Amino acid sequence: MSRVGKLPIAIPAGVSIKLDGRTVSVSGPGGELARTLNPEVAVVVEADQVLVKPVGDPEEKRVRSQWGLSRSLVANMVQGVSSGFQKTLELSGVGYRASRQGADLVLTVGFSHPVRITPPSGLEVEVPSPTVVVVKGRDKEAVGALSARIRAVRPPEPYKGKGIRYQGEQVRRKVGKTGKK
Repeated sequence: MSRVGKLPIAIPAGVSIKLDGRTVSVSGPGGELARTLNPEVAVVVEADQVLVKPVGDPEEKRVRSQWGLSRSLVANMVQGVSSGFQKTLELSGVGYRASRQGADLVLTVGFSHPVRITPPSGLEVEVPSPTVVVVKGRDKEAVGALSARIRAVRPPEPYKGKGIRYQGEQVRRKVGKTGKK
């Protein structure tokens, strides 16, 4: 039995779920999301909750893993259209800063040129201060992918800790060279 898969998903007020074969559509105040699930699981909508059930033998490893994955995907869709997701990134380093030009994010992180990143539709990038970038959206996967793309511009280095990191991320620091005696 999948411990994650058998948990029910509560449906908040204002969120509606439609089933069309294997496609699950979730709409709410934050927008609409749809996803086609694996044929090894079935989605059942009850009065105030959603249940994801296995179609095959729940003792098979593949069925169990798809069961838990599908439940997590549906739960993330419900949370995304009701409250949304966000990731915060921090820039640390002398002269490292971020700004917005229109919808684009412009990063100045030690290269000879500024790096411009255009967020895909459905995502929003905010810059509350020059060293903080907030990525918001209703699709958890897209928010994480854009955050990883921003971080990959200048990942934190282990000697001085300069770079772009997630908020709260711990960077293991290394000891630098020592002089000859």
